[in-house]
Amino acid sequence: MGIFKIEGGISLKGEITPQGAKNEALQILCAVLLTPEKVTINNIPDIIDINKLITLLGNLGVKIQKTGSGSYTFQADEVNIQYLETEAFKKEGGSLRGSIMIVGPLLARFGKGYIPKPGGDKIGRRRLDTHFEGFINLGAKFRYNREDHFYGVEAPKGLKGADMLLDEASVTGTANIVMAAVLAKGKTTVYNAACEPYLQQLCKMLNSMGAKITGVGSNLLTIEGVESLGGCEHRILPDMIEIGSWIGLAAMTKSEITIKDVSWDNLGLIPNTFRKLGIILERRGDDIYIPAHVDGYEVKTDIDGSILTIADAPWPGFTPDLLSIVLVVATQAKGDVLIHQKMFESRLFFVDKLIDMGAKIMLCDPHRAVVMGHDFKSQLKATTMSSPDIRAGISLLIAALSAKGTSTIQNIEQIDRGYERIDERLRAIGANIVRA
Repeated sequence: MGIFKIEGGISLKGEITPQGAKNEALQILCAVLLTPEKVTINNIPDIIDINKLITLLGNLGVKIQKTGSGSYTFQADEVNIQYLETEAFKKEGGSLRGSIMIVGPLLARFGKGYIPKPGGDKIGRRRLDTHFEGFINLGAKFRYNREDHFYGVEAPKGLKGADMLLDEASVTGTANIVMAAVLAKGKTTVYNAACEPYLQQLCKMLNSMGAKITGVGSNLLTIEGVESLGGCEHRILPDMIEIGSWIGLAAMTKSEITIKDVSWDNLGLIPNTFRKLGIILERRGDDIYIPAHVDGYEVKTDIDGSILTIADAPWPGFTPDLLSIVLVVATQAKGDVLIHQKMFESRLFFVDKLIDMGAKIMLCDPHRAVVMGHDFKSQLKATTMSSPDIRAGISLLIAALSAKGTSTIQNIEQIDRGYERIDERLRAIGANIVRA
């Protein structure tokens, strides 16, 4: 397992360009299975989770060619559907949560799709019911091998459109159902659909391939099934979670940073949520400029003077993936913040590491934590820690970059799963970080 050694307390300066969006890429890559024609995808992030999915697609028989930095062509004209029943696939598919989204396209095009219980971050219970209930509504038969933790859906006579109300606005569940429904016979309506920019991008890509999806951007999608889909070219959005991470990094390290080409129109509440923490950020064209916060940043209370609460919610609410970042940024704010993580019951369990560094945090229960900011009057102390998941990992890295002394972060593969060459990019703006 690799480690990062970080000398903290250094102000950074410069420009940084966000990578392609990981969560969009996972969906878009699975969608190449819906057509035998060539699909070109640009701005694919070079990170562990995405590279695992590309390898899995190759093992399924998809022809893959890298055409440039972050650009690939995919052609799924000779898919080996039998690979799904091999021991190699059980091991490979089980190591990546995003692999669940190959099921919808395979079911739609080949009449069957299988997946082992997916892996991913250990941040609490992550249901798959929405995915499979959607497939069943479209006419698939479901089977589950409890001994092998192996899921399967089959529809040898094809899928039929249906009306469905999702029990949760699951992003990956909505994506999987949409990818299955585009080739189903008849009309499908999906209510309480996720409407994140990633999902909008998937729908736009599918429409460019010949699908008929309306209501894109809302929580009610209507899909008219088509006989087949063709090829296309698609560009992935910049990663909003990485953009939020850089905003937090700039504030915590009192650094002057410009984040380039952020696609402002797809950031939703992210900029204003950081502004509530007192962070100054300016829109300059499609860039975000953050000045050095030499005098710190002060939390804005609610109108009635009560403690600021930042909570996650389905889009267009604040994304749960940035709550860990907000929490660590709040440790040096002037004022108190209540962080309410509604979705996952284990995502706040990394706060003990921040408390070891000197942060004042009270974990109220698995979902809520009160952060009492230091206002930079007491610097965090360097320590040795381990990264439990992607978002906690980047939060601990931000804490280490702001801390006094040299910190060590173990299990950095968790960070590499979601952030491309992060140590190189941080060194380019002045950070003292070494990979060992």
